[in-house]
Amino acid sequence: MTILETQNLTYIYGAKTPDKTTAVDDVSLSITAGEIVGIIGHTGSGKSTLIQQLNGLLRPTSGKVLLNGKDIWAEPKKIRQVRFQVGMVFQYPEYQLFEDTVEKDIAFGPKNQKLSESEVRSRVDDAIAFVGLEPSLRKKSPFALSGGEKRRVAIAGVIAMDPDILILDEPTAGLDPHGRAMLLEQLLRYHRQRKNTILFVSHSMEDVAKMADRVLVMDKGRAVLFDTVERVYSHSRELERIGLQVPQITRIMTSLSERGYPVRPGIFTVEQAVDELLPLLKGEVHPIGS
Repeated sequence: MTILETQNLTYIYGAKTPDKTTAVDDVSLSITAGEIVGIIGHTGSGKSTLIQQLNGLLRPTSGKVLLNGKDIWAEPKKIRQVRFQVGMVFQYPEYQLFEDTVEKDIAFGPKNQKLSESEVRSRVDDAIAFVGLEPSLRKKSPFALSGGEKRRVAIAGVIAMDPDILILDEPTAGLDPHGRAMLLEQLLRYHRQRKNTILFVSHSMEDVAKMADRVLVMDKGRAVLFDTVERVYSHSRELERIGLQVPQITRIMTSLSERGYPVRPGIFTVEQAVDELLPLLKGEVHPIGS
């Protein structure tokens, strides 16, 4: 079932000025309820502008965003309700934090949903547990935390609103490898339990490969590919031409495929590569045409 859809979505910065710039250009796509979609593209490809239209932070210059089949701008006065259903976590969490304690910051959204005090406390407790924040941080100022902790507070604040769709802009940016792996695992655990829809922007194609069911590739404001991870990564030469770095194992498998070996070029994990290469190493198969 489709939960989120865009129809000919276009956004132009400075539309009525000589310096107008088309950031998102005629993008039509459909997101299925419960799936994880990774969004990739080089800097300036339109990724952030696209996702900010999906929950009404930006109003399209033309085209539509449909949430459960309804245009989110059909009733502009109700756009706030859309943002409860489509939660956004920004790349820079310090822009999203403002209360004097972590606990109050996470509780802000649920309180604005007019929930009871007991329900707000329950939502805050669950969100803190989901993102792995130490309980001792609850009463601290969010601005006294490390970058990784701020990221967790920002994510917890959105999770506490229990959105149907969670959108994250570069959720692992600036984190060390351990912090990245932990955050991705927590997001996967949240998804397994909540079974909601997750969209996330990332520069790391390895992270996308680990997380996503489908991948959207943006280039110059347009959606150039939108398919399963394996099918998108099988276009590794095209991805490299538009400035993206595919995983090293994908480059190796693509090269082998181009040389005539019967392997899938869209391989993106070492485990998959081992399964493909073992028959070759055992001499059971040979390059096509050999």
